[in-house]
Amino acid sequence: MKKLLFTSSFLCSAFIFAQFSVKATIPQYLTGSDIYLYGFNGSKEILFSKAEISGNTATFKVDKKYIGMMRAFFQKANSSVNLVSENKDISFTVNLDSKNKISDALFEDEANQLFSSEIERQRKQELILPALMQIKDYYKPSEAFYKSLDSEIKLLSTEDPSLYKSHPFLDYYHKNQKYAVQEKSAELTPADFINFYSKSGEYLETSLILKPSLINFLNISKSNIEANVDQLLAAVNLETPRGQTILSELIDIFNTYGMDQQKSKYLAQANNLKCTITERLATTLKANNNTEVGAKFPNSKFVNPVHTTAKSLYDIKTAKKVVVFWSSTCSHCEAELPQLLEKYAKMKAQNIEIVGFSLDSNLEDFRNKANIYPWINDSEGKGWYSSYGDTYNVVATPTYFILDANNNIISKPNHVADVIDFLKLN
Repeated sequence: MKKLLFTSSFLCSAFIFAQFSVKATIPQYLTGSDIYLYGFNGSKEILFSKAEISGNTATFKVDKKYIGMMRAFFQKANSSVNLVSENKDISFTVNLDSKNKISDALFEDEANQLFSSEIERQRKQELILPALMQIKDYYKPSEAFYKSLDSEIKLLSTEDPSLYKSHPFLDYYHKNQKYAVQEKSAELTPADFINFYSKSGEYLETSLILKPSLINFLNISKSNIEANVDQLLAAVNLETPRGQTILSELIDIFNTYGMDQQKSKYLAQANNLKCTITERLATTLKANNNTEVGAKFPNSKFVNPVHTTAKSLYDIKTAKKVVVFWSSTCSHCEAELPQLLEKYAKMKAQNIEIVGFSLDSNLEDFRNKANIYPWINDSEGKGWYSSYGDTYNVVATPTYFILDANNNIISKPNHVADVIDFLKLN
């Protein structure tokens, strides 16, 4: 039996032995909200702390050394603030717009001020710089507006690496954007990526560079994907935490993009590992293995149910169940769920029930939409921070599963038309 290597236990004694604290000055609107602080292992968010709120100050205390990207999630606003930890105390002020969404965050420490400026510069480079260069061509060098445009173009195009010398993580983040940004990675080779992953320092897993860089690595590999992935996994060593994090990320990417052949190959490779496996890889394996056709679908205890007095998914006794993960803000759900509504009476006549799980973060929005449909619905009210993603391997909405009377998965339809065809409802 595989042993599990638990690499993190971030919540234990967090408010007793804190390495550092994060303090956010928040508007009155957010004082009654749950606020959570996350760190990262690759693209996987790891809960560090739930805020203690006193007056207009939300305080997180982190009991483990952590250097890298963090995210504070404000549930009531359904908004997040990205920040950088240097394992030092951080203070910032949150401002809201007229719709009570976070408009900006003003940091007091130099590292996060630099990071905020870097993100703003990247955004302008992507969205504004190409337009400025085109507009400039319509003016003469002697004109004042030409000179203003030229000055702004130079400002956006010029980088000053010396700004980050006293901030090692930011220096790492800045230097390695070429792997994460698609346009910059086009000139790299698969060997460049493999060398980067195998020789990169300790910040790779906490930088948020890993997943986008792996997607770029797969894109430039083109028809030679599996051969290059095999070389990559050999270079990073699957018996190490880094190797297993990269394998976990790749399995998630293959799942997200419907690359079933590659997903099956590397999922089997992960399942066949004889070494100690990390918690990160174990979570990926569990989510995938528990949601394969033939597996027993994990139970879910209802927390905010609509149209049922049942306490859990397993309490619903029917010949079949269609489980759908959806959201009130999902345009594909808006298009597909009404098609299920048209067939619902026919499904009920065949003792088939629909059970929806919403990834809404606003419970009022969830209930307003759920009450339109007559079937059972539930939501944790945590958006993509709910447990559904890890438990049921949900990466997009809508996601469908069809279960038999014993809650075994008998089909994983891609679209509502596949649900209707499988159940012979036409």
